[in-house]
Amino acid sequence: MLSIEPIRNGGEFPPWVDRVRPVLGLVLVGFPLYLLGVLYYFGSPQTTDVGYQPRQPIAFSHALHAGELGLDCRYCHWTVDRAAHAAVPPVSVCMNCHAEIGKDSAKLLPLRQSWAKGEPIRWVRVHDLPDYAYFDHSAHVARGVGCASCHGPVHKMEEVRQVASLSMGWCLECHRAPEAHLRPLEAVTDMDWVAPEDPVQFGRRLREQYTINPSTDCSTCHR
Repeated sequence: MLSIEPIRNGGEFPPWVDRVRPVLGLVLVGFPLYLLGVLYYFGSPQTTDVGYQPRQPIAFSHALHAGELGLDCRYCHWTVDRAAHAAVPPVSVCMNCHAEIGKDSAKLLPLRQSWAKGEPIRWVRVHDLPDYAYFDHSAHVARGVGCASCHGPVHKMEEVRQVASLSMGWCLECHRAPEAHLRPLEAVTDMDWVAPEDPVQFGRRLREQYTINPSTDCSTCHR
């Protein structure tokens, strides 16, 4: 007759269970932490948004227009220093130049077609904040925050891409210590501007001169 040996450790489980319990504990504790880390990394704006570079309906080169030709940002985005939103240039602004320059270029065919039909160009937004976040371009530009601080070296980009996360934490870092991002008002759109001395020290004087005290209250951006 078959006999069953009793478990000698006085418990209901075989001895090997005691040996694997530490491993099981690590798995039960470590896996949720690992999963949270993965979700945080792959769900972070630093991962999902930085580097976003959509293809536009027309191959507009900022490196040519803002860089080589030196066009001021405000020629196309003319509301950036007077309104919350930076204007997207209508076809008429483009045609101010391209009615004569490159008027037979195949690359500008979509531009000429939009002009002839009276239809806007469907530009793809690159920097798209969520609807629950309020951002006022004029409030920043009028206080000496340069375009490059948020948009990077646009004058060197063939196609504009997002270089900053634009996350809440990223914005708060600047609101708490804006000095390194401040410049004279006349240099706000100058992409090649460099502080004449230590940027933080120079920015401290500008902060005092312009009476800059950024709010960190939730209602500033979440209205």
